[in-house]
Amino acid sequence: MSTTSTRSTTVSPVRNILTKVPEVTLIFWVIKVLATTVGETAADFLNVDLNVDLNLGLTITSIIMAVLLVAALIVQFRLQKYTPAVYWLAVVLISVVGTLITDNLTDSLGVPLWVTTVVFAIALAATFTVWAISEKTLSIHSIFTTRRESFYWLAVLFTFALGTAAGDLVAEGLNLGFFVALLVFAAAIALVAVAYFVFHLNAVLAFWIAYILTRPLGASTGDLLSQPVADGGLGLGTTGTSVLFLAVILILVIVLTRRARTADAQPEGAQLTATA
Repeated sequence: MSTTSTRSTTVSPVRNILTKVPEVTLIFWVIKVLATTVGETAADFLNVDLNVDLNLGLTITSIIMAVLLVAALIVQFRLQKYTPAVYWLAVVLISVVGTLITDNLTDSLGVPLWVTTVVFAIALAATFTVWAISEKTLSIHSIFTTRRESFYWLAVLFTFALGTAAGDLVAEGLNLGFFVALLVFAAAIALVAVAYFVFHLNAVLAFWIAYILTRPLGASTGDLLSQPVADGGLGLGTTGTSVLFLAVILILVIVLTRRARTADAQPEGAQLTATA
């Protein structure tokens, strides 16, 4: 799904920058789903497996990961253009933090999953509303100011938190199981794709709906792969699943980085010819 839009000359940017997000291609969606799956399995690994050895607790673990996320975002904001390694590191970390936020609310504070789902849905809707009113667009390819980038990452954080809550609500709260939940969210994404390609659903709207749905899809996939067989999973464990998916993400990011360097090394005329 392409969300490219024409840059407006009426924007009042805090700081003009080149586009800070990748093109929406197949590899974008592959890495996004992998990152959301890692967010689920890595959060479970940190919260359960690692705490057995270090006894940090869910709150301390969440704070540590939040600090790492802030550090990654500081680097991301200081860059002048999209850099695959930094961008996708931030996505993976925000996926983990989004999961831990939901886990803190449900596991530590006892907030019901339907409540966290509704709260994060409202928070995301509010973010989109303020973003649209102030910037007149929600296209990710119009992100060339610091303010728009701030809206973008806040929206991404809420999509991950919302997706975790919604995924757990469908799989566990409604007792459908991880596999059925995966099928439900995969079918929903397929419907969005049909609406976009066949019925010409607005590109920006289609993108954000699909982006939101990939989070519970990844969460359900991660739980299906990592959770014990007795709990409805395949028993691969959080460690093995996280390492496997992180390795695939790393390979794909290396490919994207090499492509970006090759494009930067081409003369301007050659780049125009290649994109014509």
